[in-house]
Amino acid sequence: MKRIDLDDLPPKAAQLLAGLEAGEELLLVQNGAVAGRLVGAAAPVPEPEPEQPSHERAAEIFEQFRSAMEDEF
Repeated sequence: MKRIDLDDLPPKAAQLLAGLEAGEELLLVQNGAVAGRLVGAAAPVPEPEPEQPSHERAAEIFEQFRSAMEDEF
């Protein structure tokens, strides 16, 4: 996959690319001919961070681990 950093482009081109709405198309034209076509994508939805175990849950896990170690040795 090829990649273009928007910071490396002229401001007008970077603004045009960054402002594409989901599903909106942008034609790339060179010498009057279509050189490419881009389609705007929806902004990625960030994944929720995993929940941190509560102190009670952490204590329970530690107790199970300690119990398992005592049983083994």
